[in-house]
Amino acid sequence: MDLTQIPSPCYVLDESLLAANLKLIRDVSRRAGVEIILALKGFAMWGVFPLVKPYVNGVSASSKHEARLAYEEMGILAHTCSPAYTDDSFDTILQYSSHVTFNSLTQYERFHKRVRRYGRPVSMGLRVNPEFSAVSTDLYNPCSPGSRLGLTAGQIGGNLPEDIEGLHVHALCESSAETSGNLLDAVEMKFGRLLPRIQWLNLGGGHLMTRKGYNVQCLVDALKAFRTKYPHIRVILEPGAAFAWETGVLVATVEDIVENAGIHTAILDVSFTAHMPDCLEMPYKPRIRGASDTRPGQQDWRIGGNSCLAGDYMGNWSFDEKPFVGKRVVFEDMIHYTMVKTTTFNGISHPSIGTWSDRGFTLLKKFGYEDYKNRLS
Repeated sequence: MDLTQIPSPCYVLDESLLAANLKLIRDVSRRAGVEIILALKGFAMWGVFPLVKPYVNGVSASSKHEARLAYEEMGILAHTCSPAYTDDSFDTILQYSSHVTFNSLTQYERFHKRVRRYGRPVSMGLRVNPEFSAVSTDLYNPCSPGSRLGLTAGQIGGNLPEDIEGLHVHALCESSAETSGNLLDAVEMKFGRLLPRIQWLNLGGGHLMTRKGYNVQCLVDALKAFRTKYPHIRVILEPGAAFAWETGVLVATVEDIVENAGIHTAILDVSFTAHMPDCLEMPYKPRIRGASDTRPGQQDWRIGGNSCLAGDYMGNWSFDEKPFVGKRVVFEDMIHYTMVKTTTFNGISHPSIGTWSDRGFTLLKKFGYEDYKNRLS
């Protein structure tokens, strides 16, 4: 990737790396006999949807805007699941959805008659909570004690409403194949009495099958074993991160070097709080090309964002080449989730969005004042 062709700051997706992930995902789908759909909450870069569409069995959405994007840019009706639908959004949800999942029985009671009266069939499901906590960070754990997400087995009881056709489970986050197998066991243990009644089971996201070292065969075996027990059930996975894992970078530039109390900070034209909030939420320290964790005898550097938030920084790194004003800084693996969470806090523009291929760099989107203003008006 020729950094001199790329504006700063900019998210850059490598089309060849995306294609490799797509091929692996389609292979898993075919070998396991399951449907794998794209979760827009993790990857909604619609400029590359023409590349993605041939490899997926559908799209999942969490809002009316995601569902509309799926239809307008891929021609696909979404599997939509939201913590709560509103009266004024639900008709739009139905317009762009093939499946609608309710997070509670009260939401089901409020809206299911509107689904039944709709002009074409829309399959209804319930989100369930298997009380299987496999995620250590509470912020990302849908099954933490007291979770607002999904119905427990005790809340559902022994029967499903007659027009419910499926169950939706989401309990993972960047998890292993073995954990996916454990989730299937938990679903069977908690909701086994309901499985003969349903037509589909959505196992949500977090199946990080494109990560290096992931035991793909273990995942395939677990899914095939489940399908052998319940051949009448359509099994669906909806990863977001797996599609865009390790497919691209965030390119930034050092704009200033400051020193205080012996701490050296390189201030960039990007912001952790505005452009990489998941680094602060998770939290995790992103990888920077040409840098590593602190090395003995090497100078430490903080990386600072360009917002007014005092905590808009992260450190410490040792650089192969000492940072200087104008130096390009490349954050690795910044396409999944990071891009969709970008904000315009402080009026700081979103990074541009582009792709890299054998044709070179292609700019897909550049943001400006109107993008900031329209968010607030």
